Amino acid sequence: MNENTDGIRRKRASGRALDDMDRKLLGVLAEDATISYADLGERVGISPPAAHERVKRLRRSGAIRKVAALIDPEASGKPMLAFVHVDTTGWGKTPVLLAIEEHPEVEEIHSVAGDTCMLLKVRTESTHALEGLLARLYDTPGVKATRSYVVLSTYLERPVQPGVTAEWPALVKNAQAGVDAFNNRPG
Repeated sequence: MNENTDGIRRKRASGRALDDMDRKLLGVLAEDATISYADLGERVGISPPAAHERVKRLRRSGAIRKVAALIDPEASGKPMLAFVHVDTTGWGKTPVLLAIEEHPEVEEIHSVAGDTCMLLKVRTESTHALEGLLARLYDTPGVKATRSYVVLSTYLERPVQPGVTAEWPALVKNAQAGVDAFNNRPG
């Protein structure tokens, strides 16, 4: 399979880097995108017109791709969440495989590195519906195997967050601190 797939689903990079005020605005909007510009400005400490202009700029730059409702899975009749690893022959991200997006049960499709080619996030109404989706995958040319992971419970699920961690702890120090704490525990 020598098909060039570089042009498939390429994302645009936003024009400029986010500053602290952009991140504050996006943080509030990630919680509630229906907030008024007056309330948004008050929450981040700028005037409503300034908040409006910044939000317009964030939309133009692509930092805000779209505004959407987060639908409750139970209300939509799709309470079962699963992640499906798809193994393919060749590169994997072919238009035929990416056509799986036509099914509303498929929420996300990722081309990944590691022991699999594609990772899908899917929500279905039942195990029977998941089985039907897997059958559809196996009918796709190039798909050779799948591994499904059904979610029992979810502790955190959220949209992209605008903040970034300023500094990650040094792994070696923390690992040693954990060993020291374990070795020095009472008992």
